[in-house]
Amino acid sequence: MERIRHIHSITKRLISMTTVAVAVLGAIFALTFFFDQRFLVTWAVLLCGIIGGFVSIQQRLNNVTDEELALLDASWFQILLVPIFGGVFALVLYLVFLSGIVSGDLFPGFSFPTQREGETGNHYMLRIFRETYPSSGPDLAKLLFWSFVAGFSERFVPQLINNVTTSVSSASERTERDDAADR
Repeated sequence: MERIRHIHSITKRLISMTTVAVAVLGAIFALTFFFDQRFLVTWAVLLCGIIGGFVSIQQRLNNVTDEELALLDASWFQILLVPIFGGVFALVLYLVFLSGIVSGDLFPGFSFPTQREGETGNHYMLRIFRETYPSSGPDLAKLLFWSFVAGFSERFVPQLINNVTTSVSSASERTERDDAADR
């Protein structure tokens, strides 16, 4: 009976926090859309990552121990931690997509602004984040899907980062061996 009470209490908190997060980020998204369109896609990515984190917690509630349930029920911070990480991981994944480190048919493509003649690097970088959008409707859907996955699956982005760094380290070692062999 105590377990059920904890699950209901946590679920109510999750619904409240998800509603607040969607309302706040949705309002920011709307304001940026209607006024200056700064970082429009970034806000959508962050929101999808946070929602993925909230859904992840809800999905795991039935599998956690009674002690973990009591801890979650007693602490707002513990409940907020996973969605915050989800939002951060979604933003990191967005940067991975923008950089082209991960690409292919399953991942979104982007349209980047061209650098104007005489435009400084700092101003152009700001324009990249402000004016870069998914290339098509399906690319936007892919970006939002992967942003949700980044928030939902806590291990997805850290594993991706680990795989990329491992492959870069291996490539670097091969280059060093090849350079040493050429000498």
